[in-house]
Amino acid sequence: MEAEPFSLYSSDDLRVRLRAVLDPAPDHAVPSGTELASVLIPILAADPGPRLVFTERSHTMSRHAGEVSFPGGLVDPGEDPARAALREAEEELGILPQDVELLGALAPVHTHVSGILIIPFVGMLWKDPRFTPNAAEIEEVIEVPLARLVEVGTEKEFVHDSVRSWGTPVPSPWWGCPRTRGGSRSGSRSTCRTGDTGSSR
Repeated sequence: MEAEPFSLYSSDDLRVRLRAVLDPAPDHAVPSGTELASVLIPILAADPGPRLVFTERSHTMSRHAGEVSFPGGLVDPGEDPARAALREAEEELGILPQDVELLGALAPVHTHVSGILIIPFVGMLWKDPRFTPNAAEIEEVIEVPLARLVEVGTEKEFVHDSVRSWGTPVPSPWWGCPRTRGGSRSGSRSTCRTGDTGSSR
């Protein structure tokens, strides 16, 4: 039996499923010579179809310029990593900590090249925030339905010269998705154009 697709999960169902698999109190040893960082994976749950929030980093930044990421940054000395993720989300996007229901953390990611251990926290927002992106750090805020990410990552059958093969197409999952420019206070919402492919530029 095939797994039930995310597009069939309500926000309430998703909350229950995530709580069952996420670490509610991560406590990871930080290797020598490594800095600790945390990010927030914001899930917008006000609509029937949950959406993930990504950021495009400012093109003027000295590190990670123009990259698509989640809001986050280094943990201050003595700071709780979960609090750091919430602080960074507020500084970068204007998301108020009290509006986020933290569900737990995914497994940490160790970026060996830059020497950073990143703890990703998942949080749900039950009302859509009014994004106020920090123009010094954020180029754009991008909202992507979970169903769209599943669609983009689903293995599909391709036929070329009567030869059948299976693979994962690589369209841009951000194509047609609602964006908020850095420094903008726009709160407009729309839906990604399901099935479109190509560059978001």
